Amino acid sequence: MTRKSPTTPKKPNAAAKATGAAVPPIEIDARQLPPLGMTPERFLRDYWQKRPLLIRNAFPDFETPVQPEDLAGLACEEAALSRIVMHDRANDRWTLRHGPFEEDEFPGMPHQDWTLLVQDVDKWDADIAALLQHFRFLPRWRIDDVMISFAAPGGSVGAHVDQYDVFLLQAHGHRRWEIDANDNPPLVFRPDVELKLLSEFTPTHEWVLGPGDMLYLPPGVPHNGVAEDACLTFSVGMRAPSAAELLGDFVDTLAADADEALRYADPDLSPPSDPNEIDVAAMNRAVEALNLLRMNDPDRLGDWFGRFMTVYRAAGEVHGGGETRSRIEIEWDLQHGATLHRHPWSRMAWRRAHRKGEPARLFVSGQDYALSADDAARIADAAELDGDSYGALSEAARDLVQGLLQSGHYSLVLPDEEE
Repeated sequence: MTRKSPTTPKKPNAAAKATGAAVPPIEIDARQLPPLGMTPERFLRDYWQKRPLLIRNAFPDFETPVQPEDLAGLACEEAALSRIVMHDRANDRWTLRHGPFEEDEFPGMPHQDWTLLVQDVDKWDADIAALLQHFRFLPRWRIDDVMISFAAPGGSVGAHVDQYDVFLLQAHGHRRWEIDANDNPPLVFRPDVELKLLSEFTPTHEWVLGPGDMLYLPPGVPHNGVAEDACLTFSVGMRAPSAAELLGDFVDTLAADADEALRYADPDLSPPSDPNEIDVAAMNRAVEALNLLRMNDPDRLGDWFGRFMTVYRAAGEVHGGGETRSRIEIEWDLQHGATLHRHPWSRMAWRRAHRKGEPARLFVSGQDYALSADDAARIADAAELDGDSYGALSEAARDLVQGLLQSGHYSLVLPDEEE
């Protein structure tokens, strides 16, 4: 491996029955139109955050680019986020352990009923990262990571529910998936388990997935996967921050930017009937003071959201100081076959300005930069910049790329260093 871890939406069943509309199928063969078996527009309209979908042959004749031993090796890395879940079926007990793990642990693991999970494998392995090109029908900044799980026969993490969209691609071996597609499934968790496992799970559908099959689950759909044999499953998960996360960061930003002169004020104060009472007028003044901090400027609000969504949520930070070549040397190298590779932990997105004539904004790991829309779009989309793509940027954009290189967001790869 190359190194580099809501609320339940309303499903359409009830609405479709009420209107007499045909319910979209829950299973489809995608061999003729991978990976969805339909146009992205139809998928987003009929399934995205609405209805689960089993996609047979989403990746026809799929062969896994990583092996179980690769995953085990990654789970031993200090910077990798890894877990092992073991199930004692006789006593229905679950055990959760966090990595990093020792290499000599894996040869002695049981032959059944355990699962190794490693987050962010797309940040460590270029072949896994390349799979995300098949999901360009979604905003790239919404995709969180590719988690890979290896499960011994019978291995599972138990019946649970996720609060984000996930695509479960079977990469090797076979896994049996059960889901509860009812409109209002019970979502009470077991009190005796460290994992958030459902205390009640009644599946409505059951399938065995083989290599290349993929299951899409919107948020809030209870599911349980059990390995039929030793298997690998790739989970492409979305980033879906909770309202509490958004509010917390938003309030922090408001507070950091607040003018000290903006304060609670009561120039209309009159003698109170009870000096100890916080009356309605006082509460109205408090609301007015808070309203002074509101982000009424859509560009300011957009800049906050762009910074928030490009901060990586789990692990892995970008550190600079590694490039010693001068800019002249770097640009000469780019003209002679070198490339700039974006750091795998570096998240990028961009946004057009709300006001006409204003520059666009490029967001890089929580920072924002003013650029033309063309430059911002090119940089955000390119995992690599070669001499031609670098040369197509404006002078301001090339200045920014050079600064990002020094900050560690890119590394210079010479022609004889390419894999």
